[in-house]
Amino acid sequence: MMMSDIAKDRMAHSVKKRGSMSSLSGREFWQKELHRCTKNSMSTVSYMDEPSQRDDASRLTVQMENTYQLGPTKHFPVVIVNHILKDVLTKYLQEEQYEPELCRQMTKTISEVIKAQVKDLMIPRYKLIVIVHIGQLNSQNIFIGSRCLWDPKSDTFSSYVFRNSSLFALASVYAVYFE
Repeated sequence: MMMSDIAKDRMAHSVKKRGSMSSLSGREFWQKELHRCTKNSMSTVSYMDEPSQRDDASRLTVQMENTYQLGPTKHFPVVIVNHILKDVLTKYLQEEQYEPELCRQMTKTISEVIKAQVKDLMIPRYKLIVIVHIGQLNSQNIFIGSRCLWDPKSDTFSSYVFRNSSLFALASVYAVYFE
């Protein structure tokens, strides 16, 4: 039994998709395949028009080769990030009064905005951590500390403190180089 031309084209497309194409030309490949069939056997080809999830995932993954790059080609711009922190905190908190629920939401919003603006700088191979603290000003002291393991040659941070009549805010961006 001869396969139709549509089935042959679909099978060729399927074979090409899997990456195991023979070095023979298309006609030679099919003639060789047809001679393999015995008199009593029938060959069938199944084909799915819609790609599966596995096909989508295999197309989206990008194979990266090792660069053996141990240090950054472009260092993290601390001064520019300080300006971003100052602009965002001033813009969002200049006229705000301290309210616990509002400030809880504002910390999330402000940290996302800061992270987006710092990512727009397109600094390659740096992982970013953005932390925002907002508290009420009531003649009290607060000490905020952070510790982390990093390489002082390539890893750095930037922070800015904002105050108005009723609240304070501390925003910190940590940039850790990813080797």
